[in-house]
Amino acid sequence: MQKARQISLYITIVLWAMIVGGSTYSHVVYFPPYLSHLPQSNQLITGEYGLHDENFWMLIHPVLIVFIITTLVLNWKLKQRRKFILIPAVIYALAIFFTAIYFVPELMAFAKSTGTSSSAAELFERGQAWQHRSWVRGAFLVAGLIMLLVAVDKNKGTAAVERQLK
Repeated sequence: MQKARQISLYITIVLWAMIVGGSTYSHVVYFPPYLSHLPQSNQLITGEYGLHDENFWMLIHPVLIVFIITTLVLNWKLKQRRKFILIPAVIYALAIFFTAIYFVPELMAFAKSTGTSSSAAELFERGQAWQHRSWVRGAFLVAGLIMLLVAVDKNKGTAAVERQLK
């Protein structure tokens, strides 16, 4: 059981790190030119050679959700580890919630901004606000990753717990 706990936690950390890395890459390389020059910059996402990173995000999120739940269930009886997995799980749930109600709909609106009545200045302001809010979301995700990394070290005394659980 201890091995399953460790493996699930390690996989969760790797998947979480992939999300942080993908998000950081997008925020450093992709979003600044895209969100600073709307509607002209829609060429970055439209057309035959447009960037379509949604496949990555739609694959990794469900897999991470499964591993967060699995890791939480497997480690639930270990009090010293529980909060270091539970808090990131709550952070992730909130991040997904706000992504669904604000970040994705706003990106979809940006994608449809060509031919709208919104001015370039208005789109620029919205794009900058979106980026700032997304960096805040990213900071919470980094905090969650750090907590998961701390959870790895919170397994001292688990051999005694294993004996008690049998």
